[in-house]
Amino acid sequence: MILISHRGNIDGKNPKSENGQKYCQKAIDCGYNVEIDIWHTAGTWWAGHANPQYKVSPDFLLKKEVWCHAKNIEALERLLDLGAHCFFHQSDSVTLTTSGYIWTYPTHPLTKKSICVLPELQIIDTKECAGVCSDYIERYKLL
Repeated sequence: MILISHRGNIDGKNPKSENGQKYCQKAIDCGYNVEIDIWHTAGTWWAGHANPQYKVSPDFLLKKEVWCHAKNIEALERLLDLGAHCFFHQSDSVTLTTSGYIWTYPTHPLTKKSICVLPELQIIDTKECAGVCSDYIERYKLL
């Protein structure tokens, strides 16, 4: 099962640090993949959930452990050009990542190709999906 740290969080939300490149790298160093919210504006890469907050290196975005959630259309276009593993969605039930995974919005049905987003918000059998993305990813380490 693929274990993905939501915005770099491992054991709960941390709004002051999440999405920062160094914070996300710590999750990678602990053995997890990371979902990071990415913006591209005026020729610069940024991370941040609601708006561009932290500068981020394009080399970081190309790490095999990084799942880039494009937050604006320019970011999606540039991430595709860069060759990063990425996806874009707003409130869609599912979206497809560039690596062929089904990024599944919380509480929606799962498949064996699905990434279950925020399983802590639902009652599901995580063995029925390809991976989970959680703010509490350590909980899923032993499954």
